[in-house]
Amino acid sequence: MKIEQEIFKGYQLEKEKLVPYGFFEKENTYFFTEKIMDDMFEVEIKIFSDGAIEGKIVDLAFNEEYTNYRIETQTGEFVHQIRETFLNILLKIRNTCYKREYFKTKQANRITKLIIEKYGDVPEFPWEKGVYAGVFRNPMTQKWYALLMEIDKNKITEKTGKVEILNVKLDENKITELLQRDGIYKAYHMNKKNWLTLVLDDTLKDEEIMTYIEESHSFTEKQKEWIIPANPKFYDVIHCFDDTDTILWKQAKKVGVGEFVFIYVGVPYSAILYKCEVLKAAIPYTYKDENLSITEGMQIKVIKRYQPDEYPLEKLKSFGVTTILGPRSMPISLSKEMNK
Repeated sequence: MKIEQEIFKGYQLEKEKLVPYGFFEKENTYFFTEKIMDDMFEVEIKIFSDGAIEGKIVDLAFNEEYTNYRIETQTGEFVHQIRETFLNILLKIRNTCYKREYFKTKQANRITKLIIEKYGDVPEFPWEKGVYAGVFRNPMTQKWYALLMEIDKNKITEKTGKVEILNVKLDENKITELLQRDGIYKAYHMNKKNWLTLVLDDTLKDEEIMTYIEESHSFTEKQKEWIIPANPKFYDVIHCFDDTDTILWKQAKKVGVGEFVFIYVGVPYSAILYKCEVLKAAIPYTYKDENLSITEGMQIKVIKRYQPDEYPLEKLKSFGVTTILGPRSMPISLSKEMNK
């Protein structure tokens, strides 16, 4: 691949920026020249109407094109300096007169731009040549939250032809309903229980697609809300906050300072009764009896109380919470409901 093709791959020309940069137009082609190496050489750049770019370096002493910088085996200091100068000229033109286009369709590139603006994540292309797919991942957890790729329509519909799609992970309780919508399909090449495929042909508006991306991204974030069980037979959890709003609780694995625990109280209540914030974690504390053994504690502060009939187990089941045998993550849909 030529140097120009490599540098400008995935970029789209913005013609209106060429003349202010220093180009002049002739017969629908734009020209730019710049002398380099103490005026010994001249770089000549041509940009065609389709955005393709072509460059050459002329040795002014002989009025001949100089090509050694294009030969990879030429590694001398002089050649290296010319090559670097040429690259820098191309990069300045690219960064000023072109815009980054990672994908083919306008909506795919608009969505990519919105993702970059919101999260700062650019797509990664981890597969070998021939696989046209870009992955968006949360750099903090390395988890994917979107996969943008080109496929044939017959992979998801009865139609044929190329189309760009976006796979996102959503609350599984929403998926059945969303599949009734135009432009939304069962996930291609992903777990259909948790993922959906969105067609990027402007059937869905950018704003709606971003709401799905935001939810998908939330699955990749460090868990900040937990449900933890309490057995009233072994601990008087019903009255533990009568005289204080802050108590010491057995340290739950992975739960840290600034996170929230929702205390699920077992039979006869079988419901979430408290929302608490973790003020301190991993506090050295030793306790042991026939029902409980503690080596570390965490300080929690109650910030909200619920009536037993607000979030009983039967209601929690509708959000995918069927058993609470130990600390577990809070489903996003339940979190939204309880944090209204």
